[in-house]
Amino acid sequence: MLHTIVDLSVRDVRFPTSLEQHGSDAMHTDPDYSAAYVVIETDCGLKGFGLTFTVGRGTEIVVCAVKALAALVVGKSLQGIVSDFRGFYRLLTSDGQLRWLGPEKGVIQLATAAVLNAVWDLWARAEGKPLWKLLTDMDPRQIISCIDFRYITDALTEEEALDILMKAKEGKQLREKEMLKEGYPAYTTSCAWLNYSDQRLEQLCTDALKSGWTKFKVKVGADLEDDIRRCRLIRQMIGPKNTLMIDANQRWDVAEAISWVSSLAEFKPLWIEEPTSPDDILGHAAISKALAPLGIGVASGEQCHNRVMFKQFLQASALQFVQIDSCRLGSVNENLAVLLMAHKFQVPVCPHAGGVGLCELVQHLILFDYICVSGSLSNRMCEYVDHLHEHFTSPVVIHDAHYMPPKDPGYSCEMLESSVQRHQYPEGDVWKQNTKK
Repeated sequence: MLHTIVDLSVRDVRFPTSLEQHGSDAMHTDPDYSAAYVVIETDCGLKGFGLTFTVGRGTEIVVCAVKALAALVVGKSLQGIVSDFRGFYRLLTSDGQLRWLGPEKGVIQLATAAVLNAVWDLWARAEGKPLWKLLTDMDPRQIISCIDFRYITDALTEEEALDILMKAKEGKQLREKEMLKEGYPAYTTSCAWLNYSDQRLEQLCTDALKSGWTKFKVKVGADLEDDIRRCRLIRQMIGPKNTLMIDANQRWDVAEAISWVSSLAEFKPLWIEEPTSPDDILGHAAISKALAPLGIGVASGEQCHNRVMFKQFLQASALQFVQIDSCRLGSVNENLAVLLMAHKFQVPVCPHAGGVGLCELVQHLILFDYICVSGSLSNRMCEYVDHLHEHFTSPVVIHDAHYMPPKDPGYSCEMLESSVQRHQYPEGDVWKQNTKK
């Protein structure tokens, strides 16, 4: 069947996570984890589900952008899309008028991600496979055909990308079996949101250690003395051998970042995440160079707009850890480009996954990266936050601090309809009862 798309709908779904300070950091002090949630319907009854992540106000703007893209999708057949996925990607990102709103960045790219995530979900469902398996079973040439290489061929050509995938075929089946048995290593951010009390932080760390977690991320950046105290508390709790990362969420100028992180060096963080503006490639490079003697890397990517910016981060040696995001970039298509570039530049990928649905989505991408691209787990791990998974029909499965590969067909995007209705903004019951609007 052709699976012709006959409808595309989008809803504004928000969860009042700010009430308990979940997700709080130095820049986003009161986030309400939210999503522009897309459903595409076909003439044969098969549906695809997709989303892009937001933190509350402004989700309605993304919803409008999704509606603006809908006319480019409705009427297309799934077969027609996937037979020229590069062309379809460019259709969405290069519309002669809509492109002016980006191009390929900001709200319009978030909307593109939501739509394309739903298309990938539809494709995986049509094939009866979880998305990671759909990708790993593809011929390398088909993978390449999904990627728009425009603007990045000075860093990675199609031929180089194909060579990477062909070389990774050796040992591929063994790595897939390894993932099915052991899962992909994860780290937790849930213990140390910025506005959590020390008592809550201590309890969450204690529980996490008992559950097998060995890698912990701490939010920093609001107050240096408070950061020193909290990092000392966390390091004392997790011990000297476990891994600690710190995340400033873009709070500092370049010189301030170098000075501030140097003051936290005694706690031996593996990386400082988003130390300055996510657009400041040369600033990240300066910070990376200054912190290298301290053994502290720089990580970023959750707000990196597109493959072109990632290209420049890698060319400038500005990142020691690449953090892809399944909803910031243009869905799977653009993330594939970044995974391949990161491998060429030998920079490990450690995805961002804090937020509603991001863990469900990005697990598929990192499994593909290990099985079909990097073949390495060295200095690699995927973020995990223990929030809101109960609202999905196929929630993530964590075992012994590892992501276990999803088994259900699709991209794990589908939310429970009851959850969507209750949390739809502003008419859902949760928001009718909540004075915080």
